[in-house]
Amino acid sequence: MEEKNLLEKLKSGARSGVKYILILVVLLALSTQVFYSVSEDEQAVVTTLGKVTATESAGLHAKIPFIQKVNKVDMTTHGVGIGYVIDGGGQNIPIDTDAKMITSDFNLINVDFYMEYRVSDPVAYLFNTEDPEMILANEALSCIRAVVSDFPVDDVMTTGKGQIQSEIRDMLADELADKEIGISVVNITVQDAEPPTAEVALAFKEVETAKQGKETAINNANKYRNEQIPAAQADADRIVQAAEAKKAARIAEAEGEVAKFNKVYEEYQKYPQVTKKRMFYETMEEVLPDLEVVISDGNVTQYMPVDAIERG
Repeated sequence: MEEKNLLEKLKSGARSGVKYILILVVLLALSTQVFYSVSEDEQAVVTTLGKVTATESAGLHAKIPFIQKVNKVDMTTHGVGIGYVIDGGGQNIPIDTDAKMITSDFNLINVDFYMEYRVSDPVAYLFNTEDPEMILANEALSCIRAVVSDFPVDDVMTTGKGQIQSEIRDMLADELADKEIGISVVNITVQDAEPPTAEVALAFKEVETAKQGKETAINNANKYRNEQIPAAQADADRIVQAAEAKKAARIAEAEGEVAKFNKVYEEYQKYPQVTKKRMFYETMEEVLPDLEVVISDGNVTQYMPVDAIERG
């Protein structure tokens, strides 16, 4: 009888244990349906019967089981190649249909871009479109083709890359804002730009070599100009200074002559006859020593003096 009672107790305890285990399993299942966690790199969009009711950031949150649904969205920055894909070994595999473009001077060129983007609006990202990444890729390629077609091939390959990147980024930002897909572009850069064939690539290299030669010649010419201009300026300054000195001397001389004339004129006004005679005598004193004077009565044949001939 005691053995039978013990067996009944064991069976009852086993049934109670199973019941407790079942209750614990149910509670654990309910807890996974009620509580959820969001990491630092995510945002959670909560829908209640299909309608968006909340957006949660990092942390532990609760929801109503079977009524509310949580959609987690990765908010980190992602990168994608345009014009190429990366295989499993890390090698870039070109996609000619995406990379080949036409420039403003009607040249073909292969251009690869690398685009970085992130989710800016998780609600729009989840519910406005079915495949926002595909829309992003198509819009990016469209904007790239539009911008590249405005630049000549030389600018695309060399000095115009910065401006091209800036214009593509601005245009793509406007297009994505209009489409409202919940994605924003962080950055877009030119990875590589080269002609589509080896022959064209060789021609471009020759053109680039010629450009470098042109730049070298221009630099040499500028160096020669910079060396010669200071010397020429020094010569010009010296000539100007000599002219200024001569000008000042001539002006001083003329002013002296004017002062002398004015004094003579003042004396002339006081004593005209005396001044005339004085001026006559002074002039004769200057002129007569250099003259050869011949006195004749008008009837004698005149000969050139020998001493005058010797003097030339």
